[in-house]
Amino acid sequence: QVQLVETGGGLVQAGDSLRLSCAASGRTFNAYGYYMGWVRQAPGKEREFVASITWSGISLKYSDSVKGRFTISRDNAKKLLYLQMNNLKPEDTAVYYCAADPSQAISILSARYWGQGTQVTVSS
Repeated sequence: QVQLVETGGGLVQAGDSLRLSCAASGRTFNAYGYYMGWVRQAPGKEREFVASITWSGISLKYSDSVKGRFTISRDNAKKLLYLQMNNLKPEDTAVYYCAADPSQAISILSARYWGQGTQVTVSS
């Protein structure tokens, strides 16, 4: 089993920054083999892809809505995933979920393992 725990959410004003962290653990979790990413869900909306990163950290993907403002990174030795969010906008308000999967070929929206989510609220 794999456990994912997100931290770092909160209430901020438009233009502020936040950094989300996701700590991974579990007997079967090997950071060097897992594809990881962030997904968010706003009230009344479906889950939306935000960003993903391969185990090597070489291949990064971002949604168009966050490109240039958010940066995904990981520290495999510490089993941590990060999302640096700059210039936050009210439309970024959502619950942010960390996701992980042993396959590098899937969409992160179909990941096998999920955290419980952390709330990010951006006021105007």
